[in-house]
Amino acid sequence: MSNHMKSLAVAGAVAAALTAHAATPAQAADGEKCYGVSLAGENDCAAGPGTTCAGTSTVDYQGNAWKVVAEGTCETMELPAMADGGERMGSLEALERDLPES
Repeated sequence: MSNHMKSLAVAGAVAAALTAHAATPAQAADGEKCYGVSLAGENDCAAGPGTTCAGTSTVDYQGNAWKVVAEGTCETMELPAMADGGERMGSLEALERDLPES
């Protein structure tokens, strides 16, 4: 096998591995991205700077990490209160709360 073919094979394997953890079109059609609702390591994708994709969040309810949830439930899910006693809610956009220490 030529070096070019080997490079293509490696690139294909990497792309397949990365997309295997992303939300599938069927999941996205059945739900919506909800930020700030997943437990550490259980996000579907996008966990902010310093992370790659699925399972890379490091803080419970990390505000910049999302999980696919049933459509219409994101902002009404019951979540534990924040450390200061404030109400914690999911959001359709990334949040600036519960972020990992830099």
